[in-house]
Amino acid sequence: MTTTVDLVPGWVTTRDVIAATFGCSKFQGIEPADAAGKVFVFSDPSAGEEYGYTFDGRAEDDEFGPLYLYTGAGANGDQKPSGRNGSLLSHVEKGRELHLFVAHGRLPGSGAMRQRYIGQMVLDPVKPYDVRRGPGKDGAMRDVLVFRFRPAEGTTPAWTEADRMPAAAQTAFEIVDPAVTVAQPVVLPEQSGAKVKRTEQHSTAETMADIPAGQRKVLRREGELVKAFVAHLAAAGHETHSFQITIKGEPGALTPDLYDATDHALYEAKGQTTRANVRMAIGQLADYRRHIPGRKELRVAVLLPSEPTEDVKDLLGEEYVELVWQTEDGGFAGWPLAYNQP
Repeated sequence: MTTTVDLVPGWVTTRDVIAATFGCSKFQGIEPADAAGKVFVFSDPSAGEEYGYTFDGRAEDDEFGPLYLYTGAGANGDQKPSGRNGSLLSHVEKGRELHLFVAHGRLPGSGAMRQRYIGQMVLDPVKPYDVRRGPGKDGAMRDVLVFRFRPAEGTTPAWTEADRMPAAAQTAFEIVDPAVTVAQPVVLPEQSGAKVKRTEQHSTAETMADIPAGQRKVLRREGELVKAFVAHLAAAGHETHSFQITIKGEPGALTPDLYDATDHALYEAKGQTTRANVRMAIGQLADYRRHIPGRKELRVAVLLPSEPTEDVKDLLGEEYVELVWQTEDGGFAGWPLAYNQP
C-alpha cells in the first residue's frame, strides 16, 4: 500500500488506484479503509435508475447548505444501519474521514468505471439518513437508507450540474413508516486528509453549514414531538404511517411527517411555535394533499410543541388547517380532531 496520492476534489481515477493506495476493497459502494482511517463512498446514480429509483445525487441546497444523497448498501431486502452502512454512521466516532466519489464514465480500452473525487464529506449532524421505499435488484419493494452527506469544513466539492439527482419518471406514492427516529447529533470533524481545490471551475466556496446548537435542538424537538404523538395515537388504537411522493420531472421525494390512517388526517410537525413555521407547514400541507388519494375528504393539521398565539390559530382556521399542540403534561390539545372541512 502506498500513500502518495493526494485526494484533491476534481481528481479522476479508478477504483484500482484507490484500493492500491489506501488498502480498501474495490467492489462495494461503501469501502472502509481501516488502516488509512477513511471510508470511501462510490456513488453511481445510474445504478439506482436501473432498479427504478432516483435517490442518489446532488440535492437542492437547504437552509443548512449543500447536500448530497446516497443510497446505502444492500441490493435486496430492507437495508439496515449496520455492516457497511454502519461504517458510515460510525465514521465520526471511529475517527474516520468520509470521502465521496461519483462514477465518471468508462476508461477507454478497459471498460473500467472511472471515478471523480467530489471531496471529503460528513453525515448530516442531525439527520444522518432518511428511510425511503424503492425496488431491490429482485424487483421487490423494500426500505432503503438514503444517507445525507454535507461537505466537510474547508471542502470545495467538485460536483457539477451532471451530478444533480435525476428527475422522477412518473408521479407516484408509496406508504412508509412515519419519521419517528430521533437522531443523536454528532460532532463535526475538521477536514484533515483532503486538499481544497481552488480553480476557476470550482471557484464558488461551498462549505458545510455548521448547524447552530439552537437549531439542532429545534430539529430534535420536532422528531421527539412526532414520536410522542405517534405513541399517543397508537394508544388510542389508530394506525399511522406516512407517504413517499415522487413527482414526474422533479428530483427527490416529498415526505409528509405523519398520516393517521384511522382519521384520514395528514399532519405536519414543527419544532417551534412561530408564525414563520406555521406558514411553512400550511404551504407544505397544501402541496402534499394534492397527491394523496381521497384528498377531498382528507383532513390536514399542524402539530406544534406548544400553544401558538390567537392570531396564528385564526390563520389556521381560515385556511381550514386544524391544530394540535403538546401540553405541559405531555398530552395533546386539539385532538381528537373536531374541525369540519368545507
